[in-house]
Amino acid sequence: SARGEYTGGVIAPGIEISVEALGVRGAQLRKIELARPRSVIGKNTVEAMQSGILYGFAGQVDGVVQRMARELAGPGGDPDDVTVIATGGLAPMVLGEASLIDEHEPWLTLIGLRLVYERNVARS
Repeated sequence: SARGEYTGGVIAPGIEISVEALGVRGAQLRKIELARPRSVIGKNTVEAMQSGILYGFAGQVDGVVQRMARELAGPGGDPDDVTVIATGGLAPMVLGEASLIDEHEPWLTLIGLRLVYERNVARS
């Protein structure tokens, strides 16, 4: 929020869980290497799975971010005023494909923990 408060979030299955689920539960599918496919339209099973993972997650990120930005902006607000920060080990995979990510901060969780620690030390 404008006051620095956490207002909520979204939890969804991640890239690795999805790849694992396809390999374990998909008929005749195996676990694949996470890599950028040659094109969106896969020419074989592995490329089709890689494409589905990469572009599917980029679309998921953009779709969820778009809805959250509209909700946060409220009536008459500007959804473009929302800053979107990608974090996590596989964020670099979707950075070039998800159009609504503003920044990439791989250490966001650790930065947050440091801030919490510093605020608590200052109070004691």
